[in-house]
Amino acid sequence: MSRIGRRPIPVPAGVDIKINTGEVVIRGPKGTLTQAVHAEMIIKQAGAELLVDRPSDTKTHRSLHGLTRTLLANMVEGVTSGYSRTLDVQGVGYRTALNGKNLTVSVGYSHGIEVPPPPGIEFEAGVEQGTRLPFIIVKGIDKQLVGQTAARIRALRKPEPYKGKGIRYRGEEIRRKAGKSGKAGAKGGKK
Repeated sequence: MSRIGRRPIPVPAGVDIKINTGEVVIRGPKGTLTQAVHAEMIIKQAGAELLVDRPSDTKTHRSLHGLTRTLLANMVEGVTSGYSRTLDVQGVGYRTALNGKNLTVSVGYSHGIEVPPPPGIEFEAGVEQGTRLPFIIVKGIDKQLVGQTAARIRALRKPEPYKGKGIRYRGEEIRRKAGKSGKAGAKGGKK
């Protein structure tokens, strides 16, 4: 059996779970999430735990077992504590600002780029106190939507390998390149 699929999902107090055929609805203090699940997966609630089981050991059922359990665990965590992703903006003159609910990003283009939040997503923008670098926080209850929105913002100006300028995830390591070497005094030049 799948080691991930076998683990029960703890359900905290205040979380309501409704299991329908092919769909699971989870309500919590932060909101409601709905997930379509494979109709053959067996999902049951036993007390304060949610259990996922599979009907057989076929390859399809084995692959769906761990996936279904992980999706449901992410939903329970999302409606209780939520998810956030922090992006750092690095570069001379690069700025971020909130314009109502929309995020305005100035990252070296001739104009600022306005990013509207998808439903269920909130933006925070500010400047780090010690380093004075701008940052963006993407928050929401749907883990997949938070990650996808953060990736779209990062794609506006990916970090480049020479100077490291661009939008990066907090803690992301960028492999740096050396650039041109030996500008002055190159061999083989005219005398």
